[in-house]
Order: sequence, then structure tokens, then C-alpha cells
Amino acid sequence: MFAVGRRARGVLRRVPVWVWRLLMRAVSPGELRRFNAEPITGVRYWHDIDFVGDGIRSHRLDVMAPDAAADHTPEHGGALPVYVYFHGGGWTSGDKASLTKYCARQAAGGVVVVNVNYRMAPHFHLGHVLEDANAALRWVSAEIDGYGGDAQRIVLGGDSAGGQISALMTAASFQPELAEHHGLVPAVPAAQLKGLVQHCSIVDFSVFFDKGFVMSLNFIRMLLPQSTAPSGSTPAQRRHRLREAAHFMSPIEWLDSRCPPVFITTSERDFFYASNMNLIARLREHGVHVDTLVYGWGSANTEHTWQQNFRYPESQEVYRRLQAFITAVTVKV
Repeated sequence: MFAVGRRARGVLRRVPVWVWRLLMRAVSPGELRRFNAEPITGVRYWHDIDFVGDGIRSHRLDVMAPDAAADHTPEHGGALPVYVYFHGGGWTSGDKASLTKYCARQAAGGVVVVNVNYRMAPHFHLGHVLEDANAALRWVSAEIDGYGGDAQRIVLGGDSAGGQISALMTAASFQPELAEHHGLVPAVPAAQLKGLVQHCSIVDFSVFFDKGFVMSLNFIRMLLPQSTAPSGSTPAQRRHRLREAAHFMSPIEWLDSRCPPVFITTSERDFFYASNMNLIARLREHGVHVDTLVYGWGSANTEHTWQQNFRYPESQEVYRRLQAFITAVTVKV
């Protein structure tokens, strides 16, 4: 994804969906090898848990917990906070496997981490994606205590498209109109969501309509059910209806003063930089506590979703700040 980020700031504009999918597939094997080298020790791993029961890989999740997590049950002094993470990939590609080391790093710090797969476009639309995210949270609510986690203290997070998913699920927990639009009955109440983490996330869909934005408007069309795709007799009418549809995809439109504290990381090299900066400003207008880590153009390592690459000093700073954020927002009062 890093090379894609460089090209996006240079020559790529209005990338079609099929090109994006090709680029994501081209870098995924390298990401998997690079990001998961030298696995984290002191962590227990449970891979490919079927959280729906239908046997497909898109409905699998991994759980990572400190070796001593079994000692943190309610019977042994209290369970650990839970961090539920959704991978990115433009809603069309990606897999939880590339985030194993990132998630394990947080588990080693005293958190039970849940790393989630979900169905993806273009074969499935955003409603299916959010349905899967909700099903994963339902599983967490029912089962995570068996892994030493506390379902009353959950932080949601994600990178890129996964950030959008986690942010929409957070907003849906306190915005009935949004939940109803997507056919959701939130599996986890807002009171149990203690924080939100956003890494280079696409959280402001208004940027899709900006001239020169890297992703084409077909990404919005792709995320819609075929039966509700915007139509109209003129291009202006179709564009207006597309904006109306994007309203229900754009977390920035729904996150208000009821949002839990948020940790946002981005950089000027990230092609979703404007989206993230807009979210920071909007949340602060609403009085939401926002912790940020924003790198300038001079930080050459900080291309899109650099946070996954364990080797970078900038990534290590993300992990340190993230651990402090999760600890702070999940402290028992």
C-alpha cells in the first residue's frame, strides 16, 4: 500500500475500482511477509474463529491475548480491555492476516485484541460489511470473557476502509437513524464503546467529490445495493443523489458529542490526510477528546497505512501512543 500512496500523491487520480483492486492484490503478499516478521512473544493466538457459523473465511476472526490473560477473569481480579480491529483495503481487498503483528503488539501490552475479517465489495455492499462487523461485535459481547476480555470496555479501530467501518459502527451505537438505514440493531451499546482508533481512515466522504481525489465516485456506487444505486435524468441529478447516498457512508456526518475519545494517526503523505484532518476539526467542535499523531511530508516512512510496518520508528511511536490511549480510555472508574 505504501507504493500506492506515493503514486497517488504523484500521478494517480480518480483510480477506477478495478485498478485499485489490482494494486491492493499486488502488494498484499509482500505486506504479509514484511509486517509479520519476527512474531511477538508472550501472546496467545486463536486463529480463524468462525463468528457467524457459515464456514467462510470472510466470517473469521483472530483473538490475541497476553499469556496471563486467563488470570484476568472476573474471578481473578478483573478482565482486560478489548480492542476490536477491522483491516483496510478499499472495501475490496485485504485480510486480517497482515495485521497479526500489529494486533499482537497491543495484546502484549495487556489488551485482548480481536482481528476481524468481513465480506467485501464488489460482490457485497456496505450493508453486508456492517452486518459482519455487527456480528463480530455480537460474538465479542458473548464470548470474549472466555479469553480474559471485558466486553464492558471495548475500543474499536481500523485502518483506511477499516477505519470507516469502525467509525460507522461507533456512530450507529448512538445514532438510531444511521443504524436503521443500514438495517442494524447494534450488538454493543454505546456505553460499552470506550474509544475509537483511526489510522489513515476514509471518514469524510465529501473528499470523493473533490477534484483530483485519488478514488473515483464508483467506489461509492460500488458500496450501494444495486437496487438503490442513484439514478437521474441529468449528471447533476445523479451526482446530487450520490451525495445523498454518501451521507450514510460518511462517519464525519454522524460522530457528535456522544462519540467516545478518538485516537487519529495520519500524515501529509497519506492520500486520506484531508479526510482525517476534517474529522479532527469536527470532533473538536463537538467537544470530543481527540488524541492525534500527525506527521509532516518530511517523514518519508509515513505513506498510507504505514502503521502496519513494525520496522518504522514512526510505527513504534503509534504503538506506544495507542497503548497509552487504550489504557486511559478503558480505566475503571
